Amino acid sequence: MKSYSVKKLAQLARVSVRTLHHYDRLGLLKPSVRTESRYRLYGEQELMRLQQILFYKELDFALHDIKAILDDPDFDHRTALESHKQALMARRDRLSVLLTTIDKTISTLNNKQTMMTDDELYAGFSKDKAEAYRREAVDAYGADVVAKSETHLRQKGKANFEKLKAEQQEIGQTLASMVGMDPASTAVQQQVARHYANILAFWGNSVPESERLVAYKGLAQLYVDDLRYTSAAGAENPAYAAFLKQAMVHFVEQQSA
Repeated sequence: MKSYSVKKLAQLARVSVRTLHHYDRLGLLKPSVRTESRYRLYGEQELMRLQQILFYKELDFALHDIKAILDDPDFDHRTALESHKQALMARRDRLSVLLTTIDKTISTLNNKQTMMTDDELYAGFSKDKAEAYRREAVDAYGADVVAKSETHLRQKGKANFEKLKAEQQEIGQTLASMVGMDPASTAVQQQVARHYANILAFWGNSVPESERLVAYKGLAQLYVDDLRYTSAAGAENPAYAAFLKQAMVHFVEQQSA
Protein backbone atom coordinates (compact mmCIF):
# COMPACT_ATOMS: atom_id res chain seq x y z
CA MET A 1 0.00 0.00 0.00
CA LYS A 2 1.34 3.42 -0.98
CA SER A 3 1.97 5.71 1.95
CA TYR A 4 2.81 9.36 2.40
CA SER A 5 4.81 11.09 5.11
CA VAL A 6 3.21 14.13 6.71
CA LYS A 7 5.62 16.35 4.78
CA LYS A 8 4.81 14.70 1.45
CA LEU A 9 1.05 14.87 2.06
CA ALA A 10 1.35 18.54 3.01
CA GLN A 11 3.14 19.22 -0.28
CA LEU A 12 0.57 17.30 -2.33
CA ALA A 13 -2.41 19.05 -0.70
CA ARG A 14 -0.70 22.46 -0.51
CA VAL A 15 -1.30 22.76 3.21
CA SER A 16 1.16 23.14 6.07
CA VAL A 17 2.52 20.32 8.18
CA ARG A 18 1.17 22.23 11.19
CA THR A 19 -2.33 22.03 9.65
CA LEU A 20 -2.09 18.23 9.32
CA HIS A 21 -0.89 17.96 12.91
CA HIS A 22 -3.89 20.07 13.96
CA TYR A 23 -6.28 17.80 12.04
CA ASP A 24 -4.72 14.80 13.75
CA ARG A 25 -5.26 16.32 17.22
CA LEU A 26 -8.91 17.04 16.35
CA GLY A 27 -9.45 13.49 15.12
CA LEU A 28 -10.39 14.93 11.75
CA LEU A 29 -7.57 13.24 9.82
CA LYS A 30 -5.66 10.50 11.61
CA PRO A 31 -2.61 8.86 10.01
CA SER A 32 -3.09 5.23 9.00
CA VAL A 33 0.18 4.26 10.65
CA ARG A 34 2.48 5.61 13.32
CA THR A 35 5.95 4.15 13.13
CA GLU A 36 7.97 3.14 16.15
CA SER A 37 9.70 6.49 15.81
CA ARG A 38 6.28 8.19 16.01
CA TYR A 39 6.33 9.30 12.38
CA ARG A 40 2.91 9.76 10.80
CA LEU A 41 2.16 7.85 7.59
CA TYR A 42 -0.97 8.39 5.49
CA GLY A 43 -2.57 6.05 2.93
CA GLU A 44 -4.87 6.49 -0.05
CA GLN A 45 -7.95 6.54 2.19
CA GLU A 46 -6.55 9.45 4.20
CA LEU A 47 -5.61 11.22 0.97
CA MET A 48 -9.25 11.04 -0.21
CA ARG A 49 -10.54 12.16 3.19
CA LEU A 50 -8.22 15.15 3.13
CA GLN A 51 -9.60 16.10 -0.28
CA GLN A 52 -13.11 16.11 1.21
CA ILE A 53 -11.93 18.21 4.16
CA LEU A 54 -10.44 20.80 1.82
CA PHE A 55 -13.58 20.91 -0.33
CA TYR A 56 -15.77 21.54 2.71
CA LYS A 57 -13.32 24.16 4.01
CA GLU A 58 -13.51 25.91 0.64
CA LEU A 59 -17.27 26.09 1.21
CA ASP A 60 -16.67 27.67 4.65
CA PHE A 61 -17.71 24.73 6.83
CA ALA A 62 -16.37 24.68 10.37
CA LEU A 63 -13.93 21.86 11.17
CA HIS A 64 -16.22 20.25 13.76
CA ASP A 65 -19.06 20.19 11.19
CA ILE A 66 -16.76 18.63 8.59
CA LYS A 67 -15.79 15.90 11.04
CA ALA A 68 -19.45 15.16 11.80
CA ILE A 69 -20.26 14.91 8.09
CA LEU A 70 -17.31 12.65 7.20
CA ASP A 71 -17.81 10.41 10.23
CA ASP A 72 -21.49 9.88 9.42
CA PRO A 73 -21.97 6.18 8.51
CA ASP A 74 -24.24 7.24 5.65
CA PHE A 75 -21.64 9.55 4.09
CA ASP A 76 -21.31 8.80 0.37
CA HIS A 77 -18.14 9.95 -1.36
CA ARG A 78 -19.60 10.12 -4.89
CA THR A 79 -22.68 12.06 -3.76
CA ALA A 80 -20.46 14.50 -1.87
CA LEU A 81 -18.32 15.11 -4.96
CA GLU A 82 -21.40 15.83 -7.07
CA SER A 83 -22.57 18.27 -4.40
CA HIS A 84 -19.15 19.95 -4.30
CA LYS A 85 -19.21 20.31 -8.08
CA GLN A 86 -22.57 22.09 -8.01
CA ALA A 87 -21.51 24.33 -5.12
CA LEU A 88 -18.21 25.29 -6.76
CA MET A 89 -19.92 26.02 -10.07
CA ALA A 90 -22.31 28.29 -8.19
CA ARG A 91 -19.33 29.96 -6.49
CA ARG A 92 -17.67 30.46 -9.87
CA ASP A 93 -20.83 32.18 -11.11
CA ARG A 94 -20.98 34.26 -7.92
CA LEU A 95 -17.39 35.43 -8.39
CA SER A 96 -18.22 36.41 -11.97
CA VAL A 97 -21.12 38.48 -10.65
CA LEU A 98 -18.85 40.06 -8.01
CA LEU A 99 -16.31 41.09 -10.66
CA THR A 100 -19.10 42.70 -12.66
CA THR A 101 -20.33 44.38 -9.49
CA ILE A 102 -16.89 45.84 -8.83
CA ASP A 103 -16.78 47.32 -12.33
CA LYS A 104 -20.27 48.79 -11.92
CA THR A 105 -19.48 50.17 -8.48
CA ILE A 106 -16.32 51.88 -9.72
CA SER A 107 -18.33 53.34 -12.58
CA THR A 108 -21.04 54.45 -10.14
CA LEU A 109 -18.51 56.17 -7.88
CA ASN A 110 -16.93 57.91 -10.86
CA ASN A 111 -20.29 59.13 -12.10
CA LYS A 112 -21.67 59.95 -8.63
CA GLN A 113 -24.70 57.70 -9.24
CA THR A 114 -26.40 55.91 -6.34
CA MET A 115 -29.93 54.87 -7.30
CA MET A 116 -30.45 51.75 -9.38
CA THR A 117 -32.57 51.58 -12.49
CA ASP A 118 -35.24 48.93 -13.06
CA ASP A 119 -32.90 47.12 -15.46
CA GLU A 120 -30.17 46.94 -12.81
CA LEU A 121 -32.65 45.73 -10.22
CA TYR A 122 -33.44 42.71 -12.39
CA ALA A 123 -29.97 42.30 -13.90
CA GLY A 124 -29.27 38.76 -15.09
CA PHE A 125 -32.81 38.17 -16.37
CA SER A 126 -34.08 38.77 -19.88
CA LYS A 127 -36.67 41.54 -20.14
CA ASP A 128 -39.50 39.02 -20.64
CA LYS A 129 -38.34 36.87 -17.72
CA ALA A 130 -37.91 39.88 -15.42
CA GLU A 131 -41.43 41.07 -16.24
CA ALA A 132 -42.78 37.54 -15.66
CA TYR A 133 -41.08 37.28 -12.25
CA ARG A 134 -42.45 40.68 -11.26
CA ARG A 135 -46.00 39.76 -12.31
CA GLU A 136 -45.77 36.52 -10.32
CA ALA A 137 -44.56 38.45 -7.26
CA VAL A 138 -47.42 40.93 -7.60
CA ASP A 139 -49.92 38.07 -7.90
CA ALA A 140 -48.45 36.36 -4.83
CA TYR A 141 -47.81 39.32 -2.53
CA GLY A 142 -49.68 42.28 -3.99
CA ALA A 143 -48.52 45.31 -5.96
CA ASP A 144 -47.96 47.44 -2.84
CA VAL A 145 -45.62 44.91 -1.23
CA VAL A 146 -43.59 44.51 -4.43
CA ALA A 147 -43.35 48.27 -4.97
CA LYS A 148 -42.18 48.83 -1.37
CA SER A 149 -39.58 46.07 -1.70
CA GLU A 150 -38.24 47.51 -4.97
CA THR A 151 -38.02 51.01 -3.48
CA HIS A 152 -36.18 49.60 -0.47
CA LEU A 153 -33.65 47.84 -2.70
CA ARG A 154 -33.09 50.90 -4.90
CA GLN A 155 -32.32 52.96 -1.83
CA LYS A 156 -29.66 50.50 -0.73
CA GLY A 157 -27.55 51.49 -3.72
CA LYS A 158 -25.87 49.30 -6.31
CA ALA A 159 -22.92 48.13 -4.24
CA ASN A 160 -25.01 47.05 -1.26
CA PHE A 161 -27.58 45.40 -3.51
CA GLU A 162 -24.92 43.36 -5.32
CA LYS A 163 -23.37 42.41 -1.98
CA LEU A 164 -26.78 41.19 -0.82
CA LYS A 165 -27.21 39.08 -3.95
CA ALA A 166 -23.72 37.62 -3.60
CA GLU A 167 -24.43 36.70 0.02
CA GLN A 168 -27.67 35.01 -1.05
CA GLN A 169 -25.82 32.90 -3.62
CA GLU A 170 -23.15 31.93 -1.07
CA ILE A 171 -25.77 30.87 1.48
CA GLY A 172 -27.62 28.92 -1.21
CA GLN A 173 -24.55 26.99 -2.30
CA THR A 174 -23.68 26.19 1.31
CA LEU A 175 -27.17 24.83 1.95
CA ALA A 176 -27.07 22.88 -1.33
CA SER A 177 -23.88 21.17 -0.16
CA MET A 178 -25.70 20.05 3.02
CA VAL A 179 -28.38 18.03 1.23
CA GLY A 180 -28.51 14.65 2.96
CA MET A 181 -27.96 16.11 6.41
CA ASP A 182 -30.76 16.41 8.97
CA PRO A 183 -32.66 19.63 8.10
CA ALA A 184 -33.18 20.22 11.84
CA SER A 185 -29.49 19.87 12.73
CA THR A 186 -27.67 22.80 14.30
CA ALA A 187 -25.33 23.25 11.32
CA VAL A 188 -28.20 23.40 8.82
CA GLN A 189 -30.33 25.67 11.00
CA GLN A 190 -27.44 28.11 11.38
CA GLN A 191 -27.38 28.50 7.61
CA VAL A 192 -31.17 28.80 7.47
CA ALA A 193 -30.98 31.63 10.02
CA ARG A 194 -28.56 33.40 7.68
CA HIS A 195 -30.93 32.70 4.78
CA TYR A 196 -33.87 34.18 6.71
CA ALA A 197 -31.89 37.32 7.58
CA ASN A 198 -30.86 37.71 3.94
CA ILE A 199 -34.45 37.37 2.74
CA LEU A 200 -35.57 40.00 5.27
CA ALA A 201 -32.88 42.32 3.91
CA PHE A 202 -34.46 41.94 0.46
CA TRP A 203 -37.98 42.50 1.79
CA GLY A 204 -37.17 45.50 3.97
CA ASN A 205 -40.35 46.85 5.59
CA SER A 206 -42.57 45.66 2.74
CA VAL A 207 -43.70 42.71 4.88
CA PRO A 208 -44.92 43.61 8.42
CA GLU A 209 -42.84 42.09 11.19
CA SER A 210 -45.79 40.07 12.49
CA GLU A 211 -46.22 38.39 9.09
CA ARG A 212 -42.60 37.66 8.18
CA LEU A 213 -42.37 34.10 9.51
CA VAL A 214 -45.61 33.17 7.75
CA ALA A 215 -44.31 34.74 4.53
CA TYR A 216 -41.01 32.87 4.91
CA LYS A 217 -42.88 29.59 5.34
CA GLY A 218 -44.83 30.40 2.18
CA LEU A 219 -41.52 30.99 0.40
CA ALA A 220 -40.43 27.50 1.48
CA GLN A 221 -43.42 26.02 -0.34
CA LEU A 222 -42.69 28.17 -3.40
CA TYR A 223 -39.21 26.62 -3.65
CA VAL A 224 -40.81 23.18 -4.04
CA ASP A 225 -43.61 24.32 -6.35
CA ASP A 226 -41.33 26.31 -8.67
CA LEU A 227 -37.87 24.78 -9.09
CA ARG A 228 -36.59 27.86 -10.92
CA TYR A 229 -35.97 29.44 -7.53
CA THR A 230 -33.58 26.71 -6.35
CA SER A 231 -31.88 25.83 -9.64
CA ALA A 232 -28.09 26.07 -9.78
CA ALA A 233 -25.94 26.39 -12.89
CA GLY A 234 -29.08 26.06 -15.00
CA ALA A 235 -30.08 22.68 -13.56
CA GLU A 236 -33.16 22.09 -11.41
CA ASN A 237 -32.53 20.29 -8.13
CA PRO A 238 -35.73 18.82 -6.60
CA ALA A 239 -33.80 17.14 -3.76
CA TYR A 240 -32.34 20.49 -2.71
CA ALA A 241 -35.74 22.20 -2.96
CA ALA A 242 -37.34 19.55 -0.72
CA PHE A 243 -34.45 19.71 1.76
CA LEU A 244 -34.58 23.51 1.88
CA LYS A 245 -38.33 23.52 2.46
CA GLN A 246 -38.00 21.11 5.41
CA ALA A 247 -35.20 23.18 6.92
CA MET A 248 -37.10 26.46 6.51
CA VAL A 249 -40.35 25.06 7.93
CA HIS A 250 -38.46 23.70 10.95
CA PHE A 251 -36.87 27.13 11.46
CA VAL A 252 -40.28 28.83 11.38
CA GLU A 253 -41.75 26.32 13.80
CA GLN A 254 -38.86 26.81 16.24
CA GLN A 255 -39.14 30.60 16.01
CA SER A 256 -42.90 30.45 16.53
CA ALA A 257 -42.75 28.07 19.51
